[in-house]
Amino acid sequence: MSLHTSLKVGGPADIFAVPQDADDLLNLLTLLGEQNIPWIAVGKGYNLLVRDKGIRGAVISLEQFNRIEQLPLSTHSTSVEGRGGYIRAEAGAENISVVRFAQQKGLGGIGFIAGIPGTIGGAIKMNAGAYGEGILERTDHLTLLRAGKIANYYMNDLDFGYRHLKLAEGDIILAAVLSLEMRESHHTEEEIRKDLELRRSKHNVGHPSAGSFFKNPQGQAAWRLIDAAGMRSTKVGGAQVSEVHSNFLVNTGNATTQHFLDLAEIVKNAVFALSGVTLEEEVRIVGEI
Repeated sequence: MSLHTSLKVGGPADIFAVPQDADDLLNLLTLLGEQNIPWIAVGKGYNLLVRDKGIRGAVISLEQFNRIEQLPLSTHSTSVEGRGGYIRAEAGAENISVVRFAQQKGLGGIGFIAGIPGTIGGAIKMNAGAYGEGILERTDHLTLLRAGKIANYYMNDLDFGYRHLKLAEGDIILAAVLSLEMRESHHTEEEIRKDLELRRSKHNVGHPSAGSFFKNPQGQAAWRLIDAAGMRSTKVGGAQVSEVHSNFLVNTGNATTQHFLDLAEIVKNAVFALSGVTLEEEVRIVGEI
């Protein structure tokens, strides 16, 4: 899995499957179920830490679920006043690609995800965002594969908040319909430029990373707590707290997942000892212990 994660670590999966569409996915899940083979679904591995022993069972990559389309307003009875259109993006569509597609259609309001690496599925699952906004606040409904059936679920019926979306065990996000504002292209371009420049200046860590490793505690910035605890540049094996941004744990070369897990524990202990705050990982940690 080191070939399929942004941190470039992780042991092997028994099966790595790339379904082409929803029918292909349903057939795959039926076959796995008949053989009692466990599975997990992933995007492009930007927010994923796979343990060194790898994953027993199947990893299902949704990278081919990458279509984006504009939907007519007439198809929605839940139109939000003041918003101008709907974009449907499949889970494997890159965040920047979705922002650009909307821009071409004269729609905007999601420029804050332009610089977040990864896909819409991953962004939705963690309610990715910036500057006080989250992608789920711009989402009309999700298409989920739940209990073997594909259906739409409106946000009013789902439990979500800061950096989280509560889903049932086994749910797979297939697509999101985003409710966007009418916005001139040059205004969106300015949003994209500012977001990318800000992230380049603050997040250009120079090594493989998963982005922010820890969630921000309520009302606080994780990186400030890590800095205050003297953890910037702390290293375990090939894993290091970035010298550029202390909420980024980076692979400086030949790191293992255990290096990252050990480093994360050191950071959490140091922060708790100084401030009494228990940091919570933002990355998804999976695999055989």
